[in-house]
Amino acid sequence: MTPAATCCTAKTAVIWRGCALGLSPRIMTAPRPIAFFDMQAQQRLIRPDLDRRIAAVLDGGRFVQGPEVDEVERALAAYAGAAHCVGVSSGTDALQIAMMAEGIGRGDAVFLPAFTYTATAEVPLVLGATPIFVDVDPVTFNISLADLEHRIALVEREGRLRPRAVIGVDLYGLPADWPAIEAICAARGMFALDDAAQAFGGVLHNRRLGTWGDVTALSFYPTKTLGCYGDGGALLTDDSDRAELYRSLRTHGEGRTRYEVLRTGMNGRLDTIQAAVLLAKLPLLEGELAARRRLAGLYAARLAGRVGVPAEAAGATSAWGIYTVMLRDAAQRAAVQAAMGAAGVPSAIYYPRPLHHQPAYAAHHAGSLGGGPPPLPVSESLCERVLSLPMHGYLDEAGAARVCDAVLAGV
Repeated sequence: MTPAATCCTAKTAVIWRGCALGLSPRIMTAPRPIAFFDMQAQQRLIRPDLDRRIAAVLDGGRFVQGPEVDEVERALAAYAGAAHCVGVSSGTDALQIAMMAEGIGRGDAVFLPAFTYTATAEVPLVLGATPIFVDVDPVTFNISLADLEHRIALVEREGRLRPRAVIGVDLYGLPADWPAIEAICAARGMFALDDAAQAFGGVLHNRRLGTWGDVTALSFYPTKTLGCYGDGGALLTDDSDRAELYRSLRTHGEGRTRYEVLRTGMNGRLDTIQAAVLLAKLPLLEGELAARRRLAGLYAARLAGRVGVPAEAAGATSAWGIYTVMLRDAAQRAAVQAAMGAAGVPSAIYYPRPLHHQPAYAAHHAGSLGGGPPPLPVSESLCERVLSLPMHGYLDEAGAARVCDAVLAGV
């Protein structure tokens, strides 16, 4: 192999121009890779504190329900403005514990958006309840209030199921219309559960998420606005009786002592090491939320008018957990994804299929509505058109420009 061939094929972080022509090499720094979620940049900022906190857990030896769990619960409750926080093992378990505490099960209808992640729907089924899929608003992508009222009325008219709960999802970080959801639930004696897995840090009418509905479920999956290094979650509520019940249910239904079993519970505790990670990361959250907001503004300034860009509803401040644009149709989305891939820019589709079309729910989703999947045209259309772009607090203006250039190259 010639020296020229050697230099041109070396796997280095520089590009050598003119090698094959025998010219003097000119070194260019390769563009920094763009991460869809950048956890490494964040970790570099807090690594000493992370190491210190994890070492303290290792030295203390209390790997389950250690003091860090109590500490992070107090910190999260204070941040959200909620009276109580109960740490649990995942966002899914947060949803399950909240519904177990209400006694939701067989014969109950749980209303939830069809355009969201499967965890929101699978929990009612695990408990024996029936998920009733509701269409979403074409602008906010959150649960459609008109369709929610319509489907509650259908269930009431049929009379086979009891309308028991509404799970509102703050999709992509944008708060749902909680005053309206609360009013709908209050009028019928239904339980209002906020699935804020993508939205911790979001604000609605000057109140942070965590104080809307009867209870808020959080996920600390690593890619969330506040994420740990594994699975984790929490429940936020102002109801002291509910909080006490959640603590029992997350630990096998125990009472005052470990071997006093008051009820059927589950193993749903937050690991101490994950609590330590959250304590190290929480001080960064406000700055990261501001950086996400700036990035959303950069995207909107470049992309508005060429693709559909997300907007915040009146009185709502998004946490920008995921930044999602809307294309004309599936063909244009495929073209944009291809252009982004060619430019080395990652993308994702949240979500490619609505829940009422998923095989897992085929035998359940329409049980109260007359058979077959209900027509939910907005959810079905969004699944053909949405595309999510890199979104985190560590993407600079140059990186944002590269993302926008790649998107526009495919439009």
